[in-house]
Amino acid sequence: QVQLAESGGGLVQPGGSLRLSCAASASIDNFNCMGWYRQTPGTQRELVARVCRGGDTAYSDSVKGRFTISGDNARNTVVLQMNSLKPEDTAVYLCNGDGLWYGGTFFNTQYWGQGTQVTVSS
Repeated sequence: QVQLAESGGGLVQPGGSLRLSCAASASIDNFNCMGWYRQTPGTQRELVARVCRGGDTAYSDSVKGRFTISGDNARNTVVLQMNSLKPEDTAVYLCNGDGLWYGGTFFNTQYWGQGTQVTVSS
């Protein structure tokens, strides 16, 4: 059973920074893509940033230039560095693993962490 565990959320003032980490129980190289989504009550889950095999990254327009996603293969961790935070960035942030290669077999499955709360407020 693959597990993803987020950490690093909290309360920060507008303009501040936070660093979210997602620790995976499998090698992050085995995932097709790993990413961060966010969700607020009553809204759909929104893709924030994603990094895929080969190193391609993608960001939502609302966070481009402020957030950076990166992978630490040695620690099986994906990090989301969030700078210049705005109140509208307030949400639960969830780590996602999209598709997993294991033992020569591809599992077309979405894996999710439990989420970590980010609150941007003065």
